Amino acid sequence: MQRRSAGIGAAAIGALLVLSGCSAGESVDLGGGDAVEGEVLHAAIGGEPDQLDPHKTSSYFSFQVLENVYDTLVEPDENLEMQPALAESWETSDDQLTWTFTLRDGVTFHDGSDFTSEDVVYSYNRIIDDELANAWKFDAVTNVEAPDDSTVVITVSQPTPNLLSNLGGFKGMAIVEQSNVESGEIANAPVGTGPFSLASYTSGDRIELAANPDYWDGAPSIGGVEFQFISEPSTALAALKSGEIQWTDVVPAQQVEELSGDESIELGQNPSSDYWYLALNEGKEQWQDPRVRQAIAYAIDRDAIVQAVSYGTAEANQLAIPQDSIWYTEYDKYSTDIEESKRLLSEAGFTGGTLDLLATSEYPETVTAAQIIASNLEPLGITVEIRQPDFSTWLDEQNSGNFDMLMMGWLGNIDPDDFYYSQHHSDGGSNAQKYSNPEVDALLDSARTETDQAARKELYAQAATIIADDASYIYLYNPSVIQVWSPTLGDYEARADRATRFRDATLTP
Repeated sequence: MQRRSAGIGAAAIGALLVLSGCSAGESVDLGGGDAVEGEVLHAAIGGEPDQLDPHKTSSYFSFQVLENVYDTLVEPDENLEMQPALAESWETSDDQLTWTFTLRDGVTFHDGSDFTSEDVVYSYNRIIDDELANAWKFDAVTNVEAPDDSTVVITVSQPTPNLLSNLGGFKGMAIVEQSNVESGEIANAPVGTGPFSLASYTSGDRIELAANPDYWDGAPSIGGVEFQFISEPSTALAALKSGEIQWTDVVPAQQVEELSGDESIELGQNPSSDYWYLALNEGKEQWQDPRVRQAIAYAIDRDAIVQAVSYGTAEANQLAIPQDSIWYTEYDKYSTDIEESKRLLSEAGFTGGTLDLLATSEYPETVTAAQIIASNLEPLGITVEIRQPDFSTWLDEQNSGNFDMLMMGWLGNIDPDDFYYSQHHSDGGSNAQKYSNPEVDALLDSARTETDQAARKELYAQAATIIADDASYIYLYNPSVIQVWSPTLGDYEARADRATRFRDATLTP
């Protein structure tokens, strides 16, 4: 699945690939310095990271680990508003073209080396120069420089109201250590400045993190985190109830109602800023007529998909943004209406046939939704053949345009520019469906430089409405963040952006 512009651009969730340099079952001990006294938190995540280079991975499983290993210049709080992190303060020039960040003193990497402004410059230039997944976040940046060890100056070509969320929205923008990159070790032995350091990695089994005693925000209370890879929800839940683990987000949706009344566990269920969608490949002639795409949108039964994939815990939606967001725009054009679908297809001269729908076996919800969509399209004379490759292959097929339709999700959205521009602008880095509308381009170009929030919201509302009218994406639902943990785990909350952040957590024996 894709995540806040890491994917084909935004963070596609999880590829269960074998970690480079480690054979299955082989444990890599990364050593470490002084230990922090405290209980180790045992957590279960749904799959194995593909790698641990934050600038190159697009795996959600990777970012669940890396959230605890790396820092960004700024970071979102529980309300998704940007707060100081490695930068303790910042200011902008009167013309909004120069941002000056003052860094914290005394921050060190896990290997003991000093963190300075040069590390920020190196990290950002690496993303830009190597054209890595998040290079588009620097589209407006013309220069990054370090006038001294504690100052970073970023110059932009135009006002960039979402610069902070671009820099700190997720750990794909982490500050890395140059020597760790140049040694080639970053993919399986990352060195960050975060609250935990990587202690060992057993491919196919688990990753162990040790608390960083020198963390700039204070050493964590717990001694470390052990991430086990458990893809089967019933297995993860059984491990939680037996005490083998104390936290997991691998939760059977059909049991959420039952779990809410179980006093032996804590249930966290919050609305998320994520969304799942169907995209039609406009690089193929049959999908270039918006009436054909709209016909598909009218045929889909979103309520059935929500019930099947989430047992009603998700919220059907026809736009990207959920109702509790400040960026929400009301939109309800596409009620399920097969007769309207048939009318539009007839008007467009579309006669049906056999079509390819790309899902992935590593995200079962994509397969479940694809099966319902296939059934929904049968009355239109459309036979859907569902492909279920692993996620790495799914990404390759998406990026090469080898699909008629694809099903996927986008995670951790903070600012509308994070996803609308990337996915729906003609020049967007994640526009795999090849959508192009000059009016949308103009609105998105204006919105990303508009510093008045009310005016900016109106621009995005207009763009979002056209995007949905054109069915660039056929939006399906916003899932909930669902996590469960032991009552022995304290000072932890499930976050709307799904950031799995354990630095403030406590454990009672």
